[in-house]
Amino acid sequence: MKYLMWLLKAAIFFTLFAFALNNQQAVAVYFFFGTLWTAPLVLVVLAAFSCGLALGVLMMMPRWWRKRKMSRMHPVINTTVADNAVSSSAPADTLNSVPRHGL
Repeated sequence: MKYLMWLLKAAIFFTLFAFALNNQQAVAVYFFFGTLWTAPLVLVVLAAFSCGLALGVLMMMPRWWRKRKMSRMHPVINTTVADNAVSSSAPADTLNSVPRHGL
């Protein structure tokens, strides 16, 4: 299994490396107000991917912070069918008393 993962990682690396080698021609990216950026195509694709990734993380941050704050304020009680079946003879205050911390 370990060798299969290394083989998969190597295949992904060589595929991306071949993509980079095949896309070295210069492209021009036109921004607003006549600004121009000339760079190899693979760098433009990498920059677009990086900007999209950063924008996605920044857009999710308020939701993550809100959920983290809510989970700290109100810990969720861990309820499972197995816990209920095993501890059905226990007093009501000890049922499902395992709090879940964090996300």
